Amino acid sequence: MITAQTAILLAITIPLLAGVLIALTGKHPNLREAVTLLASLALLLTVSSLLPAVLNGQQPILNWIEMLPGLSIRFQVEPLGMMFASVAALLWPVNSLYSIGYMRGNNEKNQTRFYICFAIAIASVMGIAFAGNLLTLFIFYEALTLSTYPLVTHSGSENAMKSGRVYLGILISTSIALLLVAIIWTWQVTGSTEFTPGGLLNGKLQGPAVGIMLLLYMYGIGKAALMPIHRWLPAAMVAPTPVSALLHAVAVVKAGVFTVVKVIVYIFGLDLLRSESSAQWLLYAAAFTIIVASVIALRQDNLKRRLAYSTVSQLAYVVLATAILAPLSVAAAALHIVAHAFGKITLFFAAGSIYTASGKTMVSQLNGIGYRMPWTMGAFAIGSLSMIGVPPAAGFISKWYLLLGAVDAQQWFAIGIIIISTLLNAAYFIPIIYAAFFKTSDAANTHGESPLPMVIALLITACLTLLMFLFPQIPLALAQQLAGVGA
Repeated sequence: MITAQTAILLAITIPLLAGVLIALTGKHPNLREAVTLLASLALLLTVSSLLPAVLNGQQPILNWIEMLPGLSIRFQVEPLGMMFASVAALLWPVNSLYSIGYMRGNNEKNQTRFYICFAIAIASVMGIAFAGNLLTLFIFYEALTLSTYPLVTHSGSENAMKSGRVYLGILISTSIALLLVAIIWTWQVTGSTEFTPGGLLNGKLQGPAVGIMLLLYMYGIGKAALMPIHRWLPAAMVAPTPVSALLHAVAVVKAGVFTVVKVIVYIFGLDLLRSESSAQWLLYAAAFTIIVASVIALRQDNLKRRLAYSTVSQLAYVVLATAILAPLSVAAAALHIVAHAFGKITLFFAAGSIYTASGKTMVSQLNGIGYRMPWTMGAFAIGSLSMIGVPPAAGFISKWYLLLGAVDAQQWFAIGIIIISTLLNAAYFIPIIYAAFFKTSDAANTHGESPLPMVIALLITACLTLLMFLFPQIPLALAQQLAGVGA
C-alpha cells in the first residue's frame, strides 16, 4: 500500500514518464497508444487511492523543495483539488480512447507529438490540483499553457499558428503581468503563499486594496476566460477536437476556474470579500460574461465556436457562484466544475464524431443527422441538457445549489442572471437537437457513426453526465467539505 505522499508524486510523474515512453515508442502506433491508455489507467488508480482519506477529512501534505523562507514547492490534497484531479484522471483514459479513433480516422499528422504534449498537460493539471501554495500552482499553471500550445497549433497551418499566438499571448501575458504580481503582493503582505482556510489575506488587507488585489487575480487567471480576457478560447478551436475536449473539459479552462475558486476561498476568504465593497465588482463581471457569451453563442453557425462561447458562459457560472460568497454557492461552484467537465466533453466528442463521419462543421448542416448518427446525437442531447441544467443530467445539481446559494445570500440579481442565461442556453442547444432528430436531411448521401473508439468514448462521458445526477454523493461530499456546509 503506497503512502499518500508517494501517491501525490506518482500522480505527477506517471504522465511525465508516459510522455517519455510515448516518444520512445512513436514509430509503433499500437504500442504508443497502449502506453497512453495504460498510463492513464495507472493515474486513475493512483488518484483514486487518495480519495478515501480526503473524504474522511484528511488533507495529505508533501513538502518538496524550500527555495526561500515562505517560498516552497508544496503539495496538499484538499477537497477542491481532489475533485479536480479526480475529474482529470477519470477523463484522461476516455479522451485517449477517443483520440485514437479521431487521430487515425482523420489521418492526422504528428500523432506522437500530440500524445506526448497531452501527457505533459495532464501532469501539469495534477500539479495544479494538488498545489499547496500559490508558487507551486503558478509553476504548473505556466507549464500547462506551454504544453498545450503545440496542441492548439497541431495542424501547422497559418490559421493554426495565428490562433496559437493569440492563445499563448493572452495566457502568458495575463499570468505574468497580473497573476504573478498578485502572488508577489500577497507574499509581501503576509510573508506566505500557502492556501489557508478562512483566507490568507483575511485581517491583513482592507479597503480598496482588496478590490485591486482581486482584479489582479481574477484577470491574471486568464484561463477562467472572464470577458474581455476570453479571446484565446474561441481562437483555440482551430485545434483537433480531442484538444478542444482537453481544453474545455479536462485541463485548461478547468484549471482556470479551479484557481479562481481556490484563490477566493483560501487566499481572500469569504468573510473578507463580504466585508469589502471594493470586491463586489466580480459578481457583475461574471454576470456580464454569462449573458454576453450566451448571446454570441446563439449567433454561431460553426458548431465548435458555439460550444466555445458556451464554455465562456459556463465558466462564468463558476465565478458567479463563488462571487455570491455563500457557502452553498461555493459548493455549487465546485459541483459545476465537475458537471461541466462531463457535459462539455460529451458535446465536443459529438462535434468531432460528426466531423469525422460526415465532414460537417456547421449547425445549419445537421438537419436529420440524428437518424444516421443516433448514438452521437443522443449523447449530444444529454450533454446539452446538462449545460441547460435540466434533469436527469449533472448540470441540474450544480445549478440547483447555485440557486440555493443565491437565495441564501439574497442575491436576486444573480438569480435573474441564472434564469435568463438558462433560457439562452436552451435557445442555442435545443434547436440543434430538434434539427438532428425532427428535420428531414438535405444531404443526398448517408453516413454512419464515427469509428468505434470515438462512439464508445462519447457514450461513456454521456453516461457519466447521467450518473452524476443519479449518484452525486462523492462530488457533493467534497463540495460540502470545501464550503463547510452539512448534508
